[in-house]
Amino acid sequence: MLTLPPVGPPNWWPQTTRLGRDHYIRVDTCDYSVHPRAIGHRITVRTDTESITVTCGNDTVARHVRCWARHQSITDPEHAAAARILRGQAIQRASRARAAGPIALAPDDLGIEVEQRELNSYDRIFTLIEGGADKEEI
Repeated sequence: MLTLPPVGPPNWWPQTTRLGRDHYIRVDTCDYSVHPRAIGHRITVRTDTESITVTCGNDTVARHVRCWARHQSITDPEHAAAARILRGQAIQRASRARAAGPIALAPDDLGIEVEQRELNSYDRIFTLIEGGADKEEI
């Protein structure tokens, strides 16, 4: 076997993706947390043998020591706390929206003019009343 070169390998497995709502990224078989402020934004994941670094633009949103065990979830306590705060705010917004009640807009409220058809015209179409579509009487 040959010896390893004196210089460490460059960032392996560079990856660019959009961060999902669960604010975790997967490298190999392990999941690493990312700060929730990056949810929905494009992130770049740089991985080497020692660490995982996640950037969003010029901002570093996660830095973890690489875990070589299989199927692990590595969570930074700061990321978990920020996620709890954001989740609480979302729940409060949803409860305030439910308390306000549904918003029902009539077509007139939107400034749209809608034709109002007389209901007996449907009766004539479906021959439910006299003088309907060409139906022969028995």
